[in-house]
Amino acid sequence: MEDFNQIQRLLQAKADCQARINLIPYDGSPEVKENSSGRYLYIRKRIGSRLTSKYVDVYSEELYQLLVRNAKELRELKKTVRKIDKQLADLGYVASDLKPRVIQNLEFARANMKTNIYDQAVLEGVATSFPQTEEIIDNGIVNGMTASDVQKILNLKHAWEFILDNDVIQTKSDYYLLSHIGRLVNEGFFVDGGKIRGVPVSIGGSTFKPPIPIESVVKEKIDSILKSQKDIIDIAIELCMYSMKTQIFIDGNKRASVIYANHYLISHGQGLLVIPENHVSEFKRKLVDYYEGEDIAVISSFLKHNCWKNF
Repeated sequence: MEDFNQIQRLLQAKADCQARINLIPYDGSPEVKENSSGRYLYIRKRIGSRLTSKYVDVYSEELYQLLVRNAKELRELKKTVRKIDKQLADLGYVASDLKPRVIQNLEFARANMKTNIYDQAVLEGVATSFPQTEEIIDNGIVNGMTASDVQKILNLKHAWEFILDNDVIQTKSDYYLLSHIGRLVNEGFFVDGGKIRGVPVSIGGSTFKPPIPIESVVKEKIDSILKSQKDIIDIAIELCMYSMKTQIFIDGNKRASVIYANHYLISHGQGLLVIPENHVSEFKRKLVDYYEGEDIAVISSFLKHNCWKNF
């Protein structure tokens, strides 16, 4: 059992590293080239026996130092991944093959990731356009947005990259996975954003006051939902709604809950659950009604008809 727990921790750490690697826009060492018109920055990388050079931008000391830091971070992350792979091998871990339907679902999720992140950002009230969201996802920076909003979008990308890892998608959608997702979406805002909430919170637009959650109770409730005999989509929605209503974390509960529910859905090859931009207002109204005592069947029906993307 201890080996199993250690393998799970290592797989999460590896997926976290891979997600961070995917956040770094340039893979290689910075190189300065100069000609009669000025100085320019390139990224140099060896692919096989061939040395490639990719243009970045006009030289500036700030950009150069950023590329240097990125290159260093990338080397350290890759070194960590190699170390984790060795530890997994020593524990006898062998990656199992994914079912074809799950592989298709992973591809479906990756193809729709930018749209999903944009829709989640809108749900959170982040003032962004879709082109701005794309620019942040692809390059990590964009003009005309607050640092806080940019960080939220980068965190969403990090969390999605994490759950779409081939090893992580095979892990159980339990409390520990939800906590890790909570930490990722709150990164840069709270020291331990995946820690269970220990202070009272209020919910804007609602009279509902969620009690301070008790970890053992939350674990038991999540386990009972996972063990129920309902359809996969109904279990995913219940996991999502329970996590939102309980307000498990100090912040980022909607973000974490949606991504958590999608881990469960994708791991069973049953599509995606994301609230589209044009349904956000209605979803928020129904969410308040659900918080204040309306039966889950009402918001569940809404989500299945308007927010469940299958293939």
